[in-house]
Amino acid sequence: MRKFSERKKFMGKYHNAYMTAGCIITGIILLMVLVGIFFTPYDPTQMDASAKLQGISLRHIMGTDHMGRDVFSRVLYGSRVTLIIAAGTVAIGAGTGTLIGALTGFYGGIFDEIMMRIIDALFAFPSVLLALVFVSLFSTGTYEVMIALGIAFIPSFARIVRSEFLRCRNMDYVESARIQGASDLRIIFLHILPNVRGVLLSSVLIGFNNAVLAEAGLSYLGIGSQPPYASLGKMLSDAQQYMFSAPAYVLGPGIVIILMVLGFSFLGEGVRKVQG
Repeated sequence: MRKFSERKKFMGKYHNAYMTAGCIITGIILLMVLVGIFFTPYDPTQMDASAKLQGISLRHIMGTDHMGRDVFSRVLYGSRVTLIIAAGTVAIGAGTGTLIGALTGFYGGIFDEIMMRIIDALFAFPSVLLALVFVSLFSTGTYEVMIALGIAFIPSFARIVRSEFLRCRNMDYVESARIQGASDLRIIFLHILPNVRGVLLSSVLIGFNNAVLAEAGLSYLGIGSQPPYASLGKMLSDAQQYMFSAPAYVLGPGIVIILMVLGFSFLGEGVRKVQG
């Protein structure tokens, strides 16, 4: 009976409506991406002039685009591209930002002042605008967009981690580790960082959400995965002029983008409620 009560308490703490909804929606998207790796009904780049702008049917469950390509096949491929770019963006932004935030928050002093002024200067610009600047200096493409967005996301993660390290660096367990002779790196990575992982995880999920929107925005502008390969933002850009004549063409990529954003938003909110 006691074990059942403890298990029920554990399930109640770590499972809430937001977490459940987020897991379901994100699971559907990940399943689509996984299926798209091994199977698509049609070649995403295959054009068919006789099948332009067809509506929803058994042959094309999301219709076809203005070049006769199957929208569902392109959505499967484009979802993979968007998730890869979003994951790479968060990995670069969170990894580098966490390192900068940890070092500046732990050591403080002139190093903290210099780095925070640089971070503040970058933070003053929207991430998409920063990414556009970086891309213009190099070239357009999937990996270029990933790196550009990753750099643009560094300031937000750095500020969050820094504030947590400022809060934790003088706590009793840190002082105890110093007295026992632990090195600075050991204190940073084995003592303080595990205690901020909850805040960091929530920030990563929110960052993933923002990365999906940023990638879709850049692809909409024609920066990112280049034709004939699919990306959700580019598909929306191509479909806007057919919004009324072929609504299925717009709805496919639009709904998938909304589900991606909702899924990771719910997961982030669920993690935040667990921490609270």
